[in-house]
Amino acid sequence: MRIAVINCGSSSIKACILESADGRRLASASVERVGELATVLSVGQQSIALDGADHRAALQRLLPLLIEAAGGQAVAAVGHRVVHGGEQFDRPVRIDDTVEQAIEAAAALAPLHNPPNLAGIRAAREVLPDVAHVAVFDTAFFATLPRRASRYAIPQVLAEKYQIKRFGFHGTSHRYVAQRAASALGSDIRDLRIISCHLGNGCSVAAIEGGRAIETSMGMTPLEGLVMGSRSGDIDAGILLALMRDGYDAEALDALLNRQSGLLGLSGKRDMRDIEAAAADGDDGARLALAVFAHRVRKYVGAYAAVLGGVDALVFTGGIGQNSALIRHRVCQRMEFLGARLCEERNRQARADHQHPDLIISQDHSRCQIIVVATDEELAIARDAAQLCAAAAMADAEQLAIPLAVSARHVHLSERDLGMLFGEGYTLTPERPLSQPGQFAAQERVSLVGPRGRIDGVRVLGPTRSQTQVEISRTDEFRLGVDAPVRASGDVDNSPGLTLVGPAGELALSCGVICAWRHIHITPKDAKRFGVRDRDLVSVAVDSAGRDLIFGDVLVRVSERFSLEMHIDTDEANAAEIDGESQACLWSAGRDVRLVRRTVAGDRPKG
Repeated sequence: MRIAVINCGSSSIKACILESADGRRLASASVERVGELATVLSVGQQSIALDGADHRAALQRLLPLLIEAAGGQAVAAVGHRVVHGGEQFDRPVRIDDTVEQAIEAAAALAPLHNPPNLAGIRAAREVLPDVAHVAVFDTAFFATLPRRASRYAIPQVLAEKYQIKRFGFHGTSHRYVAQRAASALGSDIRDLRIISCHLGNGCSVAAIEGGRAIETSMGMTPLEGLVMGSRSGDIDAGILLALMRDGYDAEALDALLNRQSGLLGLSGKRDMRDIEAAAADGDDGARLALAVFAHRVRKYVGAYAAVLGGVDALVFTGGIGQNSALIRHRVCQRMEFLGARLCEERNRQARADHQHPDLIISQDHSRCQIIVVATDEELAIARDAAQLCAAAAMADAEQLAIPLAVSARHVHLSERDLGMLFGEGYTLTPERPLSQPGQFAAQERVSLVGPRGRIDGVRVLGPTRSQTQVEISRTDEFRLGVDAPVRASGDVDNSPGLTLVGPAGELALSCGVICAWRHIHITPKDAKRFGVRDRDLVSVAVDSAGRDLIFGDVLVRVSERFSLEMHIDTDEANAAEIDGESQACLWSAGRDVRLVRRTVAGDRPKG
């Protein structure tokens, strides 16, 4: 699909037309010094003076020339980069007037970025009113951050009032390079733990587990985290208080931290190439800048390795990450404890670009692979826009029903543990069959005892399994006093334990307590109809009586043994006021399929 991509900054515009399927660039254009006397439009080898042109005027000239340079064929859609989506946007959206208003409302969170992004959107919609316009948000990839990673330790009433939380940025880049890294390794991204380092004038690190972001260095704004070209990154808030007492106001602090600090503040230079050259000539400030920069990146990598519980791939991208062998060398020093062993020769030779998009620079026996990836945010935006257009084209397609089961807390027991709780040789007594073939709710119940509390009468499901597993909700978690991870069924490694009490004995579990990952059981035939694959992550929007809700990160599980059904827990059902008349939409791989007449039935054990 032929897609135009527009990235509007405060004083520049970058645009291109490409084929979303293979990434071929058909034409590119740019405008520099927007709004100044020396405004210049460049299309291919052609330069045109646009003295004083604003975004609207510049795009009115740029877009027709760009389409002509690409062969004159109309584009199917226009993808727009938008830096901040606030709490409202966690995925690409088709732009209408309401979306424009929401982007404008989020401008307070990104005052340097969202206003020019919005100016470009409005101008492009005027010039190309008959094609779909899609907003792709830098913050959307980090909507999956757990609360422990996204919340700041301030009074929550203030956090809610001012939307103070970790949003994260560079999400489009981090998502793209993580997928490229998985492809370079010949692995499924859902099996990998990746630390992605986007190093350029702006810098950020992301911890990515199973394709989902679980930590990132940038925060409510792009100022937090690593040392950057002119941004300070992490800084003691007490320093700001001291400066304020000495007369600095908000504007002065903004200028100091965003435009006068970072590499520029340490060395007097903001371009890493200039800093490396000056350091080689003995400049002490440049040497300090290199040391501080690399140290901060290495510190975050180590921290995120702990968060992930290990690392399969360490990825470098961005202008510095792709081109500076020296920075990669410094960051990877003393990383052997992670199993990351840099090959110095490969590192020196590595220069990733669109022709060589991913290069492995680790040693052959490195347990953690080190990869340089050429980021391509334009291609990522184009593919998002193409997928959304494909979804819209299917909106009137066949409506497919998915039954919904609300699953209360329950226990799966191993044969050995069943004997310990109910007596040797004991057999579960089926009370009623469940919707999944061969599964049943048993008459037997046990008690859960945690560090803080106890829950009695918890249903046992059969048949027995190879390993005991306890599935609870977040509400149960607080009641029991345990910190259960969100996991797919059967994935209980490094999960907490508790005590099970049965009529014949007690059992102290060392692990096995999880909050079940919301999921859809689906047959291969139905998976083909929905356009999903095993272990895809999809989003389900529930249309209920005044409590519409989107469930993100719904895990797809495909097997001939399954019966079509979506499973959520009681907390999730209560949040959306799920009932038998609820409706929903499923998004996955660019597909948009209506789900109708949802039912609350199936395996809903009592207790």
